[in-house]
Amino acid sequence: MSEDKGFEELQAEEQGSGGEADAASGGGELQAAAAAGGETEGMTALSAVYDIPVQVAAVLGKATMPIGQLLRLGRGAVVELDRKVGEPIDIYVNNRLVARGEVLVVDDHLGITMTEIVKSEQ
Repeated sequence: MSEDKGFEELQAEEQGSGGEADAASGGGELQAAAAAGGETEGMTALSAVYDIPVQVAAVLGKATMPIGQLLRLGRGAVVELDRKVGEPIDIYVNNRLVARGEVLVVDDHLGITMTEIVKSEQ
């Protein structure tokens, strides 16, 4: 699956319903959803949350130090973290651990890939 595809295209592929053809013929999202099994109301309700911002944090590791040591840190200082090279990083969404993953380089940017989804304890 490509990341360039919209939600409706991905859902139509997963359901194998031909929803792409219906959407391409001018019927739009609602017609594609109806063809996929009459889930028009559910699709509309779900699309209301697409624009809600969430905070995503990838934690490489943690360190504890006294404030005096923190204030003495300068450019080029090295802070030793509690993780070893190759250990998975923690991925938090809105301060809740949701996954673990690995760091990778995408073009000239850092990225992460999820390797494990963490089940909620609630």
